[in-house]
Amino acid sequence: MSGRPSQWSRDRGTPVDQMPGAPPGQAGAPPGQAGAPPGQVLPPPRTHPRRRWGRRAAVAFLALLVLAAGLLVYIDRRLNRVDALTDYTGRPAATPGTDWLIVGSDSREGLTGEQKRKLGTGDAAGRRADTMMLLHIPRGGGQPTLISLPRDSYVPIPGRGRNKLNAAYAFGGPNLLARTVEEVTGIRIDHYMEVGFDGFAATVDAVGGVRICPDKPMKDPMAGLNIPAGCQILDSRQALGYVRTRAGGRGDLDRVERQREFLGSLIDKATSPGVLLNPYRSIPLALDGTDNIAVDDADHLYHLTRFPMAMRAVTSGDGIATTVPIAGTGPVPGAGSVVRWDRQNALALFDALKQDRPIRRPSFQ
Repeated sequence: MSGRPSQWSRDRGTPVDQMPGAPPGQAGAPPGQAGAPPGQVLPPPRTHPRRRWGRRAAVAFLALLVLAAGLLVYIDRRLNRVDALTDYTGRPAATPGTDWLIVGSDSREGLTGEQKRKLGTGDAAGRRADTMMLLHIPRGGGQPTLISLPRDSYVPIPGRGRNKLNAAYAFGGPNLLARTVEEVTGIRIDHYMEVGFDGFAATVDAVGGVRICPDKPMKDPMAGLNIPAGCQILDSRQALGYVRTRAGGRGDLDRVERQREFLGSLIDKATSPGVLLNPYRSIPLALDGTDNIAVDDADHLYHLTRFPMAMRAVTSGDGIATTVPIAGTGPVPGAGSVVRWDRQNALALFDALKQDRPIRRPSFQ
């Protein structure tokens, strides 16, 4: 005996260094133990956990893609569609860039009696356009432009003579309103979006309220509004009152400024990481938001993707927010108090948008 421990084969108990043709310490060694020093057993062969984890990650990623695609299709089908944009004789030709008509209606459809009391909307029947804005997104990037169109604007309505702009919506719904805007601006509308009081409230609640900074206290029992001066978070009832009240010195002109402020704050909140990365906020926002807005028959979810980014650019100062140039206000028999456009400057503004040229605010105000 040499005093050195022998490595025994598992099958016969014979020292491997005595097996015929076996090099000392190697031949005859069990699989995975070749080259082991005499008397030492190597660990079992290593597996490849990284490969298994890689396959699992790939499968999980594909599952998430399928789930996301299914969710997008589901959300797209929840969109309410209306016949807003149709061809007619003399319709403006397509122009560079993308133009949206954004409408906020005072429809109470979908609201329960309790919700009407909570939001202070009253029980008025029918639908009227309460907010109208034109959003132009330049082709290939550039500064988007958001133009408020006061609802009391005194304009020609096809087949109805001259009247307030929101009367076009009352007379013929989204279709007549869109046609009226196209004819008075010369701009072809590419996409239409409308939200009523129910969708308004659901969206505000989904993002957890919006931040508004009035420079003075505001109180209007008719609109259900009573807020102090200074920055604050408004819930759905307060926000609705804020954009509806006419308790300002300039009436409709003050309203359009508050509406732009509110819409900018809402978009900013909705596209913030605190909402987008929080499924408890982002998913209800996506479901409630799309379920409570109406778009044109030809519009789909992918058309909406550029809209919030353009609005965020406007509110952050990377775009232009303005009101159509105004010549003055005053009463008109049969129409009440109206807003008259500065036609020359208004046409210059719309012509710049049609040609996709940058807008400089001082040129049109």
